[in-house]
Amino acid sequence: MTERTLYQRLFEPPRINQMAIGTKVVVYGLLLIWSAVVLFPIYWLLITSVKSAADVNGGPVYIPFVDFTPSLHAWRELFVVDYEDTLRAYFNSIIISLAATLLSTLIGSMAAYALARVKYAPNLVTVLIFAILMIITFVSIGIYGVDWRLVIASALAVFFFLMKAVSSRVKIPLKNGDILFWMISQRILAPIVVVVPIYMMFQTVRMLDTHLAIILTYAVVNLPIVVWLMYDFFTSIPRDLEESAQLDGATMFMTFREVVLPLSKAGLAATTLLVMILSWNEYLLALFLSTAKAQTMPILVAAMNAGERGILWWSMSAVIVVMIIPVVFMAVVLQRYISKGILLGAVKG
Repeated sequence: MTERTLYQRLFEPPRINQMAIGTKVVVYGLLLIWSAVVLFPIYWLLITSVKSAADVNGGPVYIPFVDFTPSLHAWRELFVVDYEDTLRAYFNSIIISLAATLLSTLIGSMAAYALARVKYAPNLVTVLIFAILMIITFVSIGIYGVDWRLVIASALAVFFFLMKAVSSRVKIPLKNGDILFWMISQRILAPIVVVVPIYMMFQTVRMLDTHLAIILTYAVVNLPIVVWLMYDFFTSIPRDLEESAQLDGATMFMTFREVVLPLSKAGLAATTLLVMILSWNEYLLALFLSTAKAQTMPILVAAMNAGERGILWWSMSAVIVVMIIPVVFMAVVLQRYISKGILLGAVKG
């Protein structure tokens, strides 16, 4: 059209795949407003970390050098006065969160792929026998103090004997869906229910206040989430690709590594970031399993919150700003996969 009205020039796109000027103003204006709403809490943390006690308690002030004079006393206290505790907790959180995330993602993705591609039919009787013997084993070791090597050897011998004698006569097969639901039900269980048995278990084997104990606990707690999320991603990948690789001589593990994992980068990125956030922010398990050497950042924040002078909002703001840096960094690195990974399994058909 050679002659276009004002309304057409503002709200009708001039060509395909291009927005009109008025549409751009509305869309980018709404995005700018929403970005301001989302980023304002982070901005508030930053300016609170450079406020004095009088500025924090005197009422809301927003603009540095205009409403108040910035001060670095909170950051000086964090990195000069208490730098040993801060650095130890910070590096503990990084090491524990990364290791637990990698471990749970590795094991959980393989378990999810197996559930998505292999049909299992375990006997419910065998599973119940194994669970009962596990309970007896933990009780014998934790409460009665029996040697763990003797108890485990005896439990394995009894398990194989009962499995041959009982499970061969009574067969109640389970399906993959039953296994998947059982795994996610472990995450539904409140952590406060299992934290005391976990504490007693690591106390018995003398692993309290160690990185390995917290890493294993975080990995096991987050494993159901990895299996549940990655299962949906793996089922969305066509089987024809895997069958073609197997026809070329690839084993199941090679197919998983060379074909399935590259196609599921979006799901792995979204799942990894979610597990990283859950591990990074975990407080209850770290509180019970660490005392000094393996304390993480949430424990440090809680210690500041429970100080004799009350809540020091400027110090807490500085600590929180430091805490969110690794998560933001991972989100920036994985952002090209996150949106696709979150929406990949949302639409079917």
